[in-house]
This record gives sequence, C-alpha cells and structure tokens, in this order.
Amino acid sequence: MTNTGSFKVVVVGCGKVGMTAAYAMMLSGTPTDIVLFDRNIEKATGEKLDLEHALSLLSSYVNIVATDNYGDLADAKLIVYTAGVSQQPGQTRLDLVSTNKKILLEMLPKIDQAAPKSVILLVANPVDILTYYAHQLISNANGRIFGSGTLLDTARFRFYLSEILKINPHSIHAYILGEHGDSSFPVYANTTIGGQKLLEVPGMSEGVIVDAYQKTREAAYKIIETKGATYYAIGVVVTKIMQAIFSDSKTIYPLSVPLVNYQGFSGVALSVPCILGEGGVEKAMEVDLSVAEKAAFEKSVAALKPYSV
Repeated sequence: MTNTGSFKVVVVGCGKVGMTAAYAMMLSGTPTDIVLFDRNIEKATGEKLDLEHALSLLSSYVNIVATDNYGDLADAKLIVYTAGVSQQPGQTRLDLVSTNKKILLEMLPKIDQAAPKSVILLVANPVDILTYYAHQLISNANGRIFGSGTLLDTARFRFYLSEILKINPHSIHAYILGEHGDSSFPVYANTTIGGQKLLEVPGMSEGVIVDAYQKTREAAYKIIETKGATYYAIGVVVTKIMQAIFSDSKTIYPLSVPLVNYQGFSGVALSVPCILGEGGVEKAMEVDLSVAEKAAFEKSVAALKPYSV
C-alpha cells in the first residue's frame, strides 16, 4: 500500500543522530512534515533554518517546524526518539542505562499523550533496555514502539562480508541479532547467497565470518574514538525504517522488540527479524538458529536481563 496523504515525522532530540536522521529523511522526499523537538528551542530553530535553506534545491517540499511544545507532536505518523546522553570514548552502551532511563521516563509518557497513535522508533542507547522500559511505561506499546536494534550492526556486517565476497551487500542476507552492543552475534549458518550456503561460497569460512563480525562489533568504538560519535549510517537506518512505515512495505528488518516466548525466552527486549509495516512491527519472525547461534542468543539475553526490570 502506498501512503498518499500527509506523512508527519517528529525527531525528538536535535543532537547529531537526530539531525542527521532528519537531514536524511528530508533528502528522501518522503515526509510532508518534519518536526524538530528539543528542550533547547534555540538549537532546534537554528537546525530548522539550516534545513530550510536546502528546500528550494530539492524535488519535494517539506514543511519543517522547530518546537519544544509536546502539542506539536499531534498527528505524527512516526516519532524518532533520539534524546539522551551519548556514548563517550571508553564507554559501552550499557553505561548509559541510568541517565537515559530517567530521560525516557520524563519524556515518553508526554510524547504518548500528545500522539497516542504514532509509531515510536527508539534510537537512543542502550536501545534494547529503553525499548523494554518503554513497554512498561506505555500500555499500548506492542508493535508501535520498537527499537532500531541491530539493523545498523547488520548493515555493517553485510558491508564487511561484501568486501570479501565482491558481492553487492543487498544480496547478502546474514543478520546480526541480539543486543545492539557487545553481546550481539552473527547469524549465518543457514544463510544463503544466490541459493548457495554462505559457508560454501568460495573464499568464505567461519574464520572470515568471525573476522567480519569483529570489525562490525568494534566499528562504533572506533568511530567514537576517532570522531566522537556515529551518526551518518544510523541516519540512513532511520530513513529506511521510515520509508517502510510510509509504504507499508512489510520489509523484514532486525529490530529490537520485547520477547514473548521467542526461542523460549521472554522478559527482555533485543533484536530479531521483524515484519515492519505502517503500524510498526507486525510480527517477530522465528529464525532457524544453529546450536552455537542459540547459545549466543541465550548469552545476549543473559547480558540484558539484569537491566530489564
């Protein structure tokens, strides 16, 4: 189904991630309205002006609003939540739990009250813990509130594999699942490329895959150490999710959702393959895991479980 009406997107938090996502979405030409919500209205206003100066050069016009008023979130189709402190050099995503849970507690109920039917995409870290917490705060969160999860990790993993295989990453369907963090894991045992099992492709081996995964796992730390933050790729991730919601495309992405007897696990949120449509996550897809992958899944659950209260 193609959405032919208005498509209002709100970005909550005008930091580097939020603004890069807003910029990427504006360039895509999909939203009719982009609302920049930040408690620092002067910053939001400056960002609005900077974006607006590109509008005459784009093929599609976008109405851009800067605000610190929750009322301006009404009727949004999608709210992209990026508010919170960011990961610093030497920190893991789990180091951000306490501060960013407090910010979510303050903001999410007000966001939901202003836009009770909006799909809410959580991008702020630690995204899995915030996703689980959001479902405790909001009664009708199922499906409509979810996290960007390991979609970025998966994109990185496919990129590194594509460099080795000399194959377009669009044709590689291996996933990174679990925590968007240090306990993530690659799923590849039953992955095929052009009908051929990944491990049977010439030049491929478990060692090569592990090396690609290690590059994936270390990527964020390396970027943060060298330039302070990651934001370009996650901006594209947000745009792809936005477009799937806009078009009701039923695309399968690895996204962070609370587990309900998934592979026998419940009471924690982490990334599994999900069908994404106009109302958010429609279904978590069961994936065929090897024995080693199932053990890695359990390890990821165990890493997040102590924080999921």
